[in-house]
Amino acid sequence: MATLAISDAPDGRRVLALSGRLDANSIRRVWAEGREAIAAAAQQRVVVDATNVDYCDGAGIALLVDLIAQRKPGDVQVANLAPAFETLLSQFDVHEVERDQDPPPKARGGIEDIGVIAAGIGDDLRDQVVFVGETAAALWHALLHPASVRWKDVWRICERVGADALPIVALISFLLGVILAFQSAIPMRRFGAEIFVADLIGLAMLRELGPLMTAILLAGRSGAAFAAEIGTMTVNQEVDALTTMGLDPVRFLVTPRIIAALLMTPLLTLFADLISLLGGALTLQSFSIPFVTFVHEVEAIVDYSDFMAGFVKSFVFAILIAGIGCLRGLQTTAGASSVGNAATRAVVSGIVLLVAVDGIFAVIYYLLDI
Repeated sequence: MATLAISDAPDGRRVLALSGRLDANSIRRVWAEGREAIAAAAQQRVVVDATNVDYCDGAGIALLVDLIAQRKPGDVQVANLAPAFETLLSQFDVHEVERDQDPPPKARGGIEDIGVIAAGIGDDLRDQVVFVGETAAALWHALLHPASVRWKDVWRICERVGADALPIVALISFLLGVILAFQSAIPMRRFGAEIFVADLIGLAMLRELGPLMTAILLAGRSGAAFAAEIGTMTVNQEVDALTTMGLDPVRFLVTPRIIAALLMTPLLTLFADLISLLGGALTLQSFSIPFVTFVHEVEAIVDYSDFMAGFVKSFVFAILIAGIGCLRGLQTTAGASSVGNAATRAVVSGIVLLVAVDGIFAVIYYLLDI
Protein backbone atom coordinates (compact mmCIF):
# COMPACT_ATOMS: atom_id res chain seq x y z
CA MET A 1 0.00 0.00 0.00
CA ALA A 2 1.25 3.50 -0.85
CA THR A 3 1.54 6.19 1.82
CA LEU A 4 2.44 9.86 1.70
CA ALA A 5 4.09 11.87 4.49
CA ILE A 6 4.26 15.66 4.17
CA SER A 7 6.85 17.73 6.02
CA ASP A 8 8.92 20.91 5.72
CA ALA A 9 12.72 20.67 5.47
CA PRO A 10 14.99 23.11 7.37
CA ASP A 11 15.94 24.80 4.09
CA GLY A 12 12.28 25.72 3.51
CA ARG A 13 11.41 23.06 0.95
CA ARG A 14 8.21 21.02 1.16
CA VAL A 15 9.03 17.28 1.25
CA LEU A 16 6.53 14.68 0.03
CA ALA A 17 7.82 11.30 1.23
CA LEU A 18 6.30 8.42 -0.75
CA SER A 19 6.62 4.85 0.45
CA GLY A 20 5.24 1.39 -0.34
CA ARG A 21 3.96 0.18 -3.70
CA LEU A 22 3.03 2.69 -6.36
CA ASP A 23 0.61 0.76 -8.52
CA ALA A 24 -2.88 1.26 -9.94
CA ASN A 25 -4.56 -0.16 -6.84
CA SER A 26 -2.84 2.00 -4.23
CA ILE A 27 -2.06 5.45 -5.63
CA ARG A 28 -5.55 6.96 -5.82
CA ARG A 29 -5.50 8.45 -2.33
CA VAL A 30 -1.89 9.61 -2.29
CA TRP A 31 -2.33 11.14 -5.76
CA ALA A 32 -5.03 13.52 -4.53
CA GLU A 33 -3.04 14.29 -1.34
CA GLY A 34 0.11 15.02 -3.34
CA ARG A 35 -1.66 17.46 -5.68
CA GLU A 36 -3.21 19.27 -2.70
CA ALA A 37 0.17 19.50 -0.92
CA ILE A 38 1.87 20.97 -4.01
CA ALA A 39 -0.97 23.47 -4.48
CA ALA A 40 -0.68 24.54 -0.82
CA ALA A 41 3.08 25.08 -1.11
CA ALA A 42 2.75 27.83 -3.68
CA GLN A 43 5.85 29.71 -2.48
CA GLN A 44 8.01 26.66 -1.74
CA ARG A 45 10.03 24.29 -3.82
CA VAL A 46 8.85 20.69 -3.53
CA VAL A 47 10.87 17.50 -3.28
CA VAL A 48 9.19 14.13 -3.83
CA ASP A 49 11.28 11.71 -1.75
CA ALA A 50 11.00 8.16 -3.18
CA THR A 51 13.56 6.51 -0.87
CA ASN A 52 11.06 4.04 0.55
CA VAL A 53 9.26 3.20 -2.71
CA ASP A 54 9.41 -0.59 -3.08
CA TYR A 55 7.57 -0.95 -6.39
CA CYS A 56 6.59 1.41 -9.18
CA ASP A 57 4.75 0.47 -12.38
CA GLY A 58 3.27 2.60 -15.16
CA ALA A 59 0.59 3.98 -12.86
CA GLY A 60 3.21 5.05 -10.36
CA ILE A 61 5.25 6.77 -13.06
CA ALA A 62 2.07 8.57 -14.15
CA LEU A 63 1.67 9.81 -10.57
CA LEU A 64 5.22 11.18 -10.48
CA VAL A 65 4.85 12.80 -13.90
CA ASP A 66 1.62 14.49 -12.84
CA LEU A 67 3.12 15.81 -9.61
CA ILE A 68 6.11 17.29 -11.46
CA ALA A 69 3.82 18.87 -14.03
CA GLN A 70 1.86 20.78 -11.36
CA ARG A 71 4.51 23.53 -11.23
CA LYS A 72 6.90 25.17 -13.63
CA PRO A 73 10.14 23.30 -14.52
CA GLY A 74 12.50 22.87 -11.56
CA ASP A 75 9.98 23.62 -8.82
CA VAL A 76 9.12 19.95 -8.22
CA GLN A 77 11.90 17.35 -8.12
CA VAL A 78 11.89 13.59 -7.55
CA ALA A 79 14.74 12.38 -5.35
CA ASN A 80 16.16 9.00 -4.35
CA LEU A 81 14.12 7.01 -6.87
CA ALA A 82 15.53 3.53 -7.49
CA PRO A 83 17.58 3.29 -10.73
CA ALA A 84 15.14 0.88 -12.38
CA PHE A 85 12.22 3.24 -11.72
CA GLU A 86 14.33 6.28 -12.65
CA THR A 87 14.82 4.73 -16.09
CA LEU A 88 11.07 4.56 -16.59
CA LEU A 89 10.59 8.16 -15.44
CA SER A 90 13.39 9.49 -17.67
CA GLN A 91 11.51 8.36 -20.77
CA PHE A 92 9.04 11.21 -20.32
CA ASP A 93 9.56 14.89 -20.95
CA VAL A 94 7.20 15.91 -18.19
CA HIS A 95 6.35 19.37 -19.42
CA GLU A 96 5.86 18.17 -23.02
CA VAL A 97 3.08 15.86 -21.83
CA GLU A 98 0.74 18.81 -21.36
CA ARG A 99 1.38 20.09 -24.88
CA ASP A 100 -0.85 18.90 -27.72
CA GLN A 101 1.39 16.62 -29.77
CA ASP A 102 -1.11 16.43 -32.63
CA PRO A 103 -2.58 19.91 -33.05
CA PRO A 104 -5.34 20.40 -35.59
CA PRO A 105 -4.08 21.47 -39.01
CA LYS A 106 -4.07 25.13 -39.79
CA ALA A 107 -7.18 26.20 -41.66
CA ARG A 108 -6.57 26.85 -45.34
CA GLY A 109 -8.19 29.48 -47.50
CA GLY A 110 -10.58 28.70 -50.31
CA ILE A 111 -8.03 29.28 -53.07
CA GLU A 112 -5.51 27.05 -51.30
CA ASP A 113 -8.14 24.31 -50.94
CA ILE A 114 -8.84 24.48 -54.67
CA GLY A 115 -5.13 24.20 -55.40
CA VAL A 116 -4.72 21.21 -53.08
CA ILE A 117 -7.71 19.44 -54.67
CA ALA A 118 -6.43 20.17 -58.18
CA ALA A 119 -2.97 18.88 -57.27
CA GLY A 120 -4.52 15.73 -55.82
CA ILE A 121 -6.55 15.13 -58.97
CA GLY A 122 -3.44 15.65 -61.08
CA ASP A 123 -1.42 13.21 -59.00
CA ASP A 124 -4.22 10.65 -59.18
CA LEU A 125 -4.48 10.97 -62.97
CA ARG A 126 -0.73 10.52 -63.28
CA ASP A 127 -0.86 7.42 -61.08
CA GLN A 128 -3.68 6.03 -63.20
CA VAL A 129 -1.76 6.57 -66.44
CA VAL A 130 1.33 4.89 -64.99
CA PHE A 131 -0.77 2.01 -63.66
CA VAL A 132 -2.52 1.52 -67.01
CA GLY A 133 0.86 1.29 -68.74
CA GLU A 134 2.29 -1.15 -66.21
CA THR A 135 -0.85 -3.28 -66.28
CA ALA A 136 -0.96 -3.38 -70.08
CA ALA A 137 2.68 -4.48 -70.16
CA ALA A 138 2.03 -7.13 -67.50
CA LEU A 139 -1.02 -8.51 -69.36
CA TRP A 140 0.92 -8.58 -72.64
CA HIS A 141 3.72 -10.47 -70.91
CA ALA A 142 1.16 -12.90 -69.45
CA LEU A 143 -0.31 -13.43 -72.94
CA LEU A 144 3.10 -14.20 -74.43
CA HIS A 145 4.28 -16.27 -71.43
CA PRO A 146 1.27 -18.05 -69.90
CA ALA A 147 3.52 -20.14 -67.68
CA SER A 148 4.55 -16.98 -65.79
CA VAL A 149 0.99 -16.47 -64.51
CA ARG A 150 0.18 -17.80 -61.04
CA TRP A 151 -2.77 -19.89 -62.21
CA LYS A 152 -3.51 -21.28 -58.75
CA ASP A 153 -4.13 -17.74 -57.58
CA VAL A 154 -6.24 -17.08 -60.67
CA TRP A 155 -8.55 -20.06 -59.98
CA ARG A 156 -8.80 -19.15 -56.31
CA ILE A 157 -9.77 -15.57 -57.18
CA CYS A 158 -12.19 -16.87 -59.83
CA GLU A 159 -14.01 -18.77 -57.11
CA ARG A 160 -14.27 -15.66 -54.93
CA VAL A 161 -15.26 -13.35 -57.79
CA GLY A 162 -17.52 -15.75 -59.67
CA ALA A 163 -18.97 -18.67 -57.73
CA ASP A 164 -19.27 -16.82 -54.42
CA ALA A 165 -21.07 -13.94 -56.15
CA LEU A 166 -23.78 -16.10 -57.74
CA PRO A 167 -26.33 -15.76 -54.88
CA ILE A 168 -26.28 -11.95 -54.72
CA VAL A 169 -26.23 -11.60 -58.52
CA ALA A 170 -29.17 -14.01 -58.81
CA LEU A 171 -31.16 -12.17 -56.14
CA ILE A 172 -30.64 -8.68 -57.57
CA SER A 173 -31.20 -9.79 -61.17
CA PHE A 174 -34.38 -11.69 -60.34
CA LEU A 175 -35.79 -8.74 -58.37
CA LEU A 176 -34.81 -6.36 -61.16
CA GLY A 177 -36.72 -8.47 -63.68
CA VAL A 178 -39.73 -8.64 -61.38
CA ILE A 179 -39.72 -4.88 -60.73
CA LEU A 180 -39.37 -4.00 -64.41
CA ALA A 181 -42.21 -6.34 -65.31
CA PHE A 182 -44.59 -4.98 -62.65
CA GLN A 183 -43.76 -1.32 -63.20
CA SER A 184 -44.21 -1.54 -66.96
CA ALA A 185 -47.09 -4.04 -67.17
CA ILE A 186 -49.48 -2.04 -64.98
CA PRO A 187 -49.60 1.10 -67.18
CA MET A 188 -49.38 -0.90 -70.44
CA ARG A 189 -52.37 -2.99 -69.41
CA ARG A 190 -54.53 0.09 -69.97
CA PHE A 191 -53.78 -0.23 -73.68
CA GLY A 192 -53.86 -4.02 -73.81
CA ALA A 193 -50.13 -4.06 -74.56
CA GLU A 194 -48.85 -6.27 -71.75
CA ILE A 195 -47.11 -8.51 -74.29
CA PHE A 196 -44.65 -5.72 -75.09
CA VAL A 197 -43.35 -5.90 -71.54
CA ALA A 198 -41.35 -8.93 -72.68
CA ASP A 199 -39.72 -6.74 -75.36
CA LEU A 200 -38.84 -4.12 -72.75
CA ILE A 201 -37.33 -6.61 -70.32
CA GLY A 202 -35.37 -8.42 -73.02
CA LEU A 203 -33.82 -5.31 -74.53
CA ALA A 204 -33.24 -3.48 -71.24
CA MET A 205 -31.61 -6.39 -69.45
CA LEU A 206 -29.46 -7.77 -72.26
CA ARG A 207 -28.26 -4.43 -73.62
CA GLU A 208 -28.00 -2.33 -70.50
CA LEU A 209 -29.10 -3.35 -67.03
CA GLY A 210 -27.73 -6.88 -66.93
CA PRO A 211 -24.07 -5.97 -67.57
CA LEU A 212 -24.25 -2.69 -65.61
CA MET A 213 -25.91 -4.06 -62.47
CA THR A 214 -23.58 -7.06 -62.42
CA ALA A 215 -20.58 -4.76 -62.74
CA ILE A 216 -21.83 -2.48 -59.95
CA LEU A 217 -22.33 -5.48 -57.67
CA LEU A 218 -18.82 -6.71 -58.42
CA ALA A 219 -17.39 -3.23 -57.86
CA GLY A 220 -18.91 -3.15 -54.39
CA ARG A 221 -17.97 -6.74 -53.64
CA SER A 222 -14.80 -7.77 -55.46
CA GLY A 223 -13.35 -4.32 -56.19
CA ALA A 224 -13.45 -3.41 -52.50
CA ALA A 225 -11.99 -6.82 -51.59
CA PHE A 226 -9.08 -6.34 -54.00
CA ALA A 227 -8.38 -2.87 -52.59
CA ALA A 228 -8.55 -4.05 -48.97
CA GLU A 229 -6.37 -7.11 -49.59
CA ILE A 230 -3.64 -5.31 -51.50
CA GLY A 231 -3.96 -2.29 -49.20
CA THR A 232 -3.28 -4.47 -46.17
CA MET A 233 -0.23 -5.92 -47.91
CA THR A 234 0.95 -2.38 -48.68
CA VAL A 235 0.54 -1.23 -45.07
CA ASN A 236 2.37 -4.33 -43.81
CA GLN A 237 5.19 -3.62 -46.32
CA GLU A 238 4.60 -6.94 -48.07
CA VAL A 239 4.49 -5.14 -51.43
CA ASP A 240 7.87 -3.56 -50.63
CA ALA A 241 9.16 -7.04 -49.77
CA LEU A 242 8.06 -8.30 -53.20
CA THR A 243 9.95 -5.46 -54.86
CA THR A 244 13.03 -6.20 -52.73
CA MET A 245 12.92 -9.82 -53.87
CA GLY A 246 12.86 -8.70 -57.50
CA LEU A 247 9.16 -9.47 -58.11
CA ASP A 248 6.98 -6.99 -59.94
CA PRO A 249 3.92 -6.27 -57.73
CA VAL A 250 1.77 -5.58 -60.80
CA ARG A 251 2.55 -8.96 -62.38
CA PHE A 252 2.41 -10.75 -59.04
CA LEU A 253 -0.76 -9.19 -57.57
CA VAL A 254 -2.68 -7.33 -60.27
CA THR A 255 -2.45 -9.67 -63.27
CA PRO A 256 -4.14 -12.70 -61.61
CA ARG A 257 -7.02 -10.53 -60.39
CA ILE A 258 -7.63 -8.92 -63.77
CA ILE A 259 -7.53 -12.30 -65.52
CA ALA A 260 -9.98 -13.74 -62.98
CA ALA A 261 -12.32 -10.77 -63.44
CA LEU A 262 -12.13 -11.12 -67.24
CA LEU A 263 -13.08 -14.78 -66.97
CA MET A 264 -15.90 -14.40 -64.45
CA THR A 265 -17.63 -11.09 -65.21
CA PRO A 266 -18.98 -12.12 -68.66
CA LEU A 267 -20.26 -15.40 -67.21
CA LEU A 268 -21.96 -13.57 -64.34
CA THR A 269 -23.47 -11.14 -66.85
CA LEU A 270 -24.92 -14.02 -68.86
CA PHE A 271 -26.25 -15.56 -65.65
CA ALA A 272 -27.81 -12.23 -64.61
CA ASP A 273 -29.50 -11.88 -68.02
CA LEU A 274 -31.09 -15.31 -67.74
CA ILE A 275 -32.25 -14.85 -64.15
CA SER A 276 -33.77 -11.43 -64.87
CA LEU A 277 -35.67 -12.80 -67.85
CA LEU A 278 -36.93 -15.62 -65.64
CA GLY A 279 -38.13 -13.09 -63.08
CA GLY A 280 -39.93 -11.10 -65.74
CA ALA A 281 -41.53 -14.22 -67.22
CA LEU A 282 -42.79 -15.39 -63.82
CA THR A 283 -44.22 -11.94 -63.11
CA LEU A 284 -46.08 -11.81 -66.41
CA GLN A 285 -47.80 -15.08 -65.50
CA SER A 286 -50.03 -12.99 -63.25
CA PHE A 287 -50.94 -10.86 -66.29
CA SER A 288 -52.11 -13.94 -68.26
CA ILE A 289 -49.03 -14.09 -70.47
CA PRO A 290 -47.76 -17.70 -70.68
CA PHE A 291 -44.11 -18.53 -70.32
CA VAL A 292 -43.89 -19.80 -73.92
CA THR A 293 -45.39 -16.57 -75.25
CA PHE A 294 -42.87 -14.57 -73.26
CA VAL A 295 -39.98 -16.61 -74.70
CA HIS A 296 -41.21 -16.24 -78.28
CA GLU A 297 -41.68 -12.50 -77.87
CA VAL A 298 -38.15 -12.07 -76.50
CA GLU A 299 -36.73 -14.17 -79.35
CA ALA A 300 -38.59 -12.03 -81.88
CA ILE A 301 -37.36 -8.67 -80.55
CA VAL A 302 -33.85 -9.48 -79.28
CA ASP A 303 -31.25 -10.41 -81.87
CA TYR A 304 -27.59 -11.34 -81.72
CA SER A 305 -26.40 -7.73 -81.89
CA ASP A 306 -28.48 -6.79 -78.84
CA PHE A 307 -26.95 -9.62 -76.85
CA MET A 308 -23.39 -8.79 -77.94
CA ALA A 309 -23.94 -5.07 -77.23
CA GLY A 310 -24.27 -5.90 -73.55
CA PHE A 311 -21.90 -8.87 -73.47
CA VAL A 312 -18.97 -6.87 -74.88
CA LYS A 313 -19.40 -4.29 -72.13
CA SER A 314 -18.79 -6.92 -69.47
CA PHE A 315 -15.15 -7.40 -70.56
CA VAL A 316 -14.45 -3.68 -70.28
CA PHE A 317 -16.29 -3.51 -66.97
CA ALA A 318 -14.18 -6.41 -65.66
CA ILE A 319 -10.94 -4.56 -66.41
CA LEU A 320 -12.26 -1.42 -64.74
CA ILE A 321 -13.42 -3.22 -61.59
CA ALA A 322 -10.22 -5.21 -61.05
CA GLY A 323 -7.92 -2.40 -62.18
CA ILE A 324 -9.42 0.29 -59.94
CA GLY A 325 -9.52 -2.06 -56.95
CA CYS A 326 -5.86 -3.01 -57.36
CA LEU A 327 -4.79 0.59 -58.00
CA ARG A 328 -6.47 1.88 -54.83
CA GLY A 329 -4.88 -0.96 -52.90
CA LEU A 330 -1.41 -0.05 -54.14
CA GLN A 331 -2.08 3.62 -53.29
CA THR A 332 -2.85 2.79 -49.64
CA THR A 333 -0.85 4.85 -47.16
CA ALA A 334 0.03 4.16 -43.53
CA GLY A 335 -2.61 4.60 -40.86
CA ALA A 336 -5.42 2.80 -39.09
CA SER A 337 -8.12 3.97 -41.50
CA SER A 338 -6.10 3.74 -44.71
CA VAL A 339 -7.33 0.29 -45.75
CA GLY A 340 -10.96 1.31 -45.24
CA ASN A 341 -10.36 4.50 -47.23
CA ALA A 342 -8.79 2.46 -50.04
CA ALA A 343 -11.82 0.15 -50.20
CA THR A 344 -14.20 3.12 -50.19
CA ARG A 345 -12.27 4.88 -52.95
CA ALA A 346 -12.23 1.69 -54.99
CA VAL A 347 -16.01 1.33 -54.82
CA VAL A 348 -16.77 5.00 -55.51
CA SER A 349 -14.23 5.30 -58.34
CA GLY A 350 -15.35 2.00 -59.83
CA ILE A 351 -19.04 2.88 -59.92
CA VAL A 352 -18.38 6.35 -61.35
CA LEU A 353 -16.16 4.92 -64.09
CA LEU A 354 -18.66 2.16 -64.86
CA VAL A 355 -21.46 4.65 -65.40
CA ALA A 356 -19.21 6.94 -67.45
CA VAL A 357 -17.97 4.10 -69.67
CA ASP A 358 -21.52 2.81 -70.07
CA GLY A 359 -22.51 6.25 -71.35
CA ILE A 360 -19.61 6.16 -73.81
CA PHE A 361 -20.82 2.78 -75.04
CA ALA A 362 -24.32 4.22 -75.51
CA VAL A 363 -22.96 7.02 -77.71
CA ILE A 364 -20.81 4.60 -79.73
CA TYR A 365 -23.73 2.22 -80.29
CA TYR A 366 -25.89 5.13 -81.39
CA LEU A 367 -23.28 6.33 -83.88
CA LEU A 368 -22.77 2.79 -85.20
CA ASP A 369 -26.52 2.14 -85.25
CA ILE A 370 -26.17 -0.99 -83.14
